[in-house]
Amino acid sequence: MSVATLAVRTLRSARYSPMSLMLLGVLALSGCSMVPEYRQPELPVAAQWDGTPDSQSAPGGQWWREFHSTELDSLITRGLASNYTLKAAVSRIDEARASAQVVGAGQYPALNLGGNFQRQNNYGTTAKRSVFAEATYEVDFWGKQRAAADSADALANASVFDAHTLRMTLGASIADSYFQVLSLEERLRLAQSIADDARQVLDLVEVQASQGAVSNLEVAQQRNAMQTFEAAMPGLRQQRDLALYQLAVLVGAPPQGFHLQGNGLDTLQVPQPSTGLPIGLLRQRPDIQAAEARLTSANFDVGVARAAFLPNLSLDLLGGIDTIAGGQIWSAIGTLSQPLFAGGQLKGQLHFDEAHVQELTANYRESIIEALQDVQTQVSAARELDKSYALNQSAVDSAREAARLAQVRYRLGSTDFQTLLIVERTQYQAEDTLLQVRLQHLQAAVGLFRALGGDFSAATIASNSPSQVAHP
Repeated sequence: MSVATLAVRTLRSARYSPMSLMLLGVLALSGCSMVPEYRQPELPVAAQWDGTPDSQSAPGGQWWREFHSTELDSLITRGLASNYTLKAAVSRIDEARASAQVVGAGQYPALNLGGNFQRQNNYGTTAKRSVFAEATYEVDFWGKQRAAADSADALANASVFDAHTLRMTLGASIADSYFQVLSLEERLRLAQSIADDARQVLDLVEVQASQGAVSNLEVAQQRNAMQTFEAAMPGLRQQRDLALYQLAVLVGAPPQGFHLQGNGLDTLQVPQPSTGLPIGLLRQRPDIQAAEARLTSANFDVGVARAAFLPNLSLDLLGGIDTIAGGQIWSAIGTLSQPLFAGGQLKGQLHFDEAHVQELTANYRESIIEALQDVQTQVSAARELDKSYALNQSAVDSAREAARLAQVRYRLGSTDFQTLLIVERTQYQAEDTLLQVRLQHLQAAVGLFRALGGDFSAATIASNSPSQVAHP
């Protein structure tokens, strides 16, 4: 049985006051909708990623644990709980929901309770007292209020997905900064170690020069090599401090006194994330979800703009009693209005909302192909950096052996100083490059986890609870 039929039968079979009859009659008038049917924009999506046969679903969850670093686990947990930018995003969720509640209030009558007291002296003192209830309601015959409420709800959902996107980016940024600090620490240790080795060689060359075995040219060259290695350290320390302070802000801590206990990049494992299928990004990436939520909101706005062209009925109902006379007081006022001419305002608003739908449709499609590009880029980076790291490790092994042999031969007098100088610098460059490639390799894995949606899960993405956004 429809709402309208139920209302008509109730009106026929029951006895009610005029205000009650008017409120029941409203039920028979509401229920239409001018919102266009929403259809999710179609976009061709490949069956699988280029360069990977992986067909398993991406697992989601706390991806950072795959690196097997308790310190990283602690930092990300702290950041997700204390980062101020994420806290602000969670507050924006509450703001959006409160705004949606305000907009949704238009679907219901506004009820007020009041009283009146009058005392007049008109050839005698007269006192009047009354208590009344007043209801004001705009009949949502064309679904205008319902569409406006649904639009606001969709925007509130978009704010939830925006917070998830920020959470996804925050976790990846913490991991990237942590790995960068560890890498720079190791590069500092390398520069110091190479400088110490160069100083030992310098001591040897100075002894040889004092004995006339070599010239002062060799001494100056070796001193220059040692100073070059030492000169690299202040720049590396400055980069290390910058990354460390950035990491402190990400986890919601003051930079002063913030430090790490990391033992180096070699203690970390480089995971191999499961990429799943491209179509899975539509459910995993919160930025895609946010784009669709905004598109849904704009579609409801079109319904609001359409309904504005049609007649509008407002009801003002009042009922109460006169406490002196004991009689009932009531009134019922219905106001019907039909827009005739608004200087193009209504038509302009409709055209704006329709164009906004087209704009957000394009944005939604763009967000999908950018997400696909993001994953594909990270897949390629992870694959190629894995090869690069293996090749650079071999280059470092060769450079270390060459440096060892060159020092032995130089001490024995079977090789010249220039050869020793070259292998020293080659070893340093090879080891420093390896550390940078190791950092890029770890960050590529982080980038792939982020591109797949971060720590997404069915429960996290489906839920709109701010607490699940703010805490891991």
